[in-house]
Amino acid sequence: MEAKAPVPSLAALRAEIDRIDEAMHRLLMERGDIIARLIEVKRTAETGSAFRPAREAEMMRRLVERHRGILPLDTAESILRVIIATFTYVQAPYRVHADLSTGEAAMRDSARFHFGFTVPFEGHLGAAGVIRALDGAHGDLGLVPAAGTAAGAWWAALEAADAPKIIARLPFVERADHPAGLPVFAIARPHPDALVTEVRLHSVRVSGWSLKAAQAAGMLAEVVSAPDGAFDGAALLVSVPAGRTIDEVVAALIGAGASVRSQTLVGGHATRYTVSAEGALVPTGH
Repeated sequence: MEAKAPVPSLAALRAEIDRIDEAMHRLLMERGDIIARLIEVKRTAETGSAFRPAREAEMMRRLVERHRGILPLDTAESILRVIIATFTYVQAPYRVHADLSTGEAAMRDSARFHFGFTVPFEGHLGAAGVIRALDGAHGDLGLVPAAGTAAGAWWAALEAADAPKIIARLPFVERADHPAGLPVFAIARPHPDALVTEVRLHSVRVSGWSLKAAQAAGMLAEVVSAPDGAFDGAALLVSVPAGRTIDEVVAALIGAGASVRSQTLVGGHATRYTVSAEGALVPTGH
């Protein structure tokens, strides 16, 4: 008969926790040393926003895939998000500008969950104020509700070649009970190697907007619409997923009787993923 392993004492278990806490702290300091070297190599502060959404989206997906045990996934994700955002801030200080017009509490929760408390936060009553704030601060980030159109077609302000662009959609990994689940677009002046094109976002202006046109476009892409110009005019923010093209969406709109006046690329973001009830990652959207 095998002898049972001795049950560790409370003091021994606390000593193990202390050892792990110290190891985590030392790893954070080691990460800081690497970031200091990275600053010297990349000179991030001279190249616009230091935010790298494609890399961060992939890091969040890997975290979800490997997570297990009694620590809530929300806590693990929040800790890693704060580490990433804070070290990005150390590389190139930035502020987060947020549109509070659809609800301050939910937007603040999103900003604090994804960027922590070290990164300065500035609220604005409307997407236009957020975008104006980015004009004079090339390293800053803006957060705008992904589904809100109360302020009209705010994305039209991103059409100019030198304007900020949509670079991410948060949260990176969605789930029904996410503590900061408000869908938001992150806007910035991205470094060229930080552009994400898995999902491309286009500002599209149409005449002859109708239920039929909305249904035709909605079969191929996610569409947010706002009135524009004439009584049947509309400004659309069209999220075209990987495997589709804006030309297909334009063709569908024309086939449904709409007239497409213009279309301009205004950003992109990583493919959306949702955590299923079984804990698996599932691509979301079209």
